[in-house]
Amino acid sequence: MTLRAAIAASMAYDTIMVFEGQFTDHILPDQIHKINLSFLSPRMRREYGGCAGNIAYNYKLVGGDPVPIGMVGDDFGPYLEHCQRHGIDASCLQQAPDAYTAQCFIVTDLHNNQLAGFHPGAMGQSAQIPVSQAGKVACGLVGPDAKDAMQLHTQQMAAAGIPFILDPGQNILLFSGPELLALVDQAPVLVCNDYEAELIADKTGLSLDQLAARVQTLIVTRGAEGSWVHQGGQRQAVAPVRAADVKDPTGCGDAYRAGLLLALAKGLPLLQGAQLGSVLGAIKIAVQGCQNHRPTPAEIRAAFEAHYGRWPF
Repeated sequence: MTLRAAIAASMAYDTIMVFEGQFTDHILPDQIHKINLSFLSPRMRREYGGCAGNIAYNYKLVGGDPVPIGMVGDDFGPYLEHCQRHGIDASCLQQAPDAYTAQCFIVTDLHNNQLAGFHPGAMGQSAQIPVSQAGKVACGLVGPDAKDAMQLHTQQMAAAGIPFILDPGQNILLFSGPELLALVDQAPVLVCNDYEAELIADKTGLSLDQLAARVQTLIVTRGAEGSWVHQGGQRQAVAPVRAADVKDPTGCGDAYRAGLLLALAKGLPLLQGAQLGSVLGAIKIAVQGCQNHRPTPAEIRAAFEAHYGRWPF
């Protein structure tokens, strides 16, 4: 059984700064029309990120064979070495000349609220890389990327009959309601967090139940409250996994999606994939950075069995 998964989404560097206070203490509601704020952030680090990179890293942790698909820049060298160290296939990461790898600049306060700025850089050319370049895959995912790349990769995965996840994430804002529905109607699985689900509903004019009826499975993540798996007109709740510590929420959703991919690749119920995703998210949130957690397979399995029972993978 091949566990090869094509992951078409962003590859990025994350520069993360920590403001040792609360944003809300410095935002004046009656002055919101002319914000000019600077948050002193004595702690800063640069991490490997991007949805494709984060999902690939976590998918590798659970024994998968990830193939991230994306355009990167001239500065990608250290990230490439990181991928090679962890056995991640970089054959579908193409370098665009005279461009930066996508960059996300994040400021987090002590309540885990985030402000972010994103420079897409080379990512704007990701549509140049076809899904077929990944070869034979068991499953796939289309995540936040350049708009035309998301549309093209969705079409290509659907046409190839690949079981795949549509995860539009923060890029929902790039699409009109009809454009979003065109993506959703091609996807077997739609995944979003609760805020993103509201955005999709608002843009399309559809309720959550109506959206769920357009796909085989709709999964809505709800942070510390767990997640919902909508299938066949039914909604099943997935209980959250209590984290040993809460240090950094960035990348937890990507860790969760790796669990879904493993279930897709193995032909297992996505409810079990959501449970594994919850375990991975809880492991990730206890560590700063999106790709710095190092659980062993035995530790992942033990955490799963402690919360959900028999290990099905």
